[in-house]
Amino acid sequence: MSVNKVILIGRLGADPEIRYTLDGKPIATFRIATNEVIIRNGEKEVLTEWHRIVAFGKLAEFCGEYLSKGIRVYIEGKLRTRKFEDKQGFQRYVTEIVANTLQILEKKLSFESEEKKIDILKEIESENLKEDIEEEDIPF
Repeated sequence: MSVNKVILIGRLGADPEIRYTLDGKPIATFRIATNEVIIRNGEKEVLTEWHRIVAFGKLAEFCGEYLSKGIRVYIEGKLRTRKFEDKQGFQRYVTEIVANTLQILEKKLSFESEEKKIDILKEIESENLKEDIEEEDIPF
């Protein structure tokens, strides 16, 4: 048995980008920053790590509608490395977190109602259990 689970809390570095598969399924991509404070030679130093996040389906729609640069989020997902060919024909690799759970940690954001937010997140969870988008469907 093996486990591939990632849990992150961080802030978005930019607004999410929304793209669509050939059959119209939404894909959101964005980056979040996590910080770690270490003490080196008696001085505090902040180390920042950037993480590429990808979300599919209803979760991607949610990201596109409610997330923006600077918002603090909690994300659960799995680590994935995929290979692609760049414009010059070179093989490249990208490692990303495929999100399956996302929670906004900002109080200043408002939903029309807390019930609507809960309904949206339940629908997203239900969709994530039902289907996976195949890697060849991703347009980038």
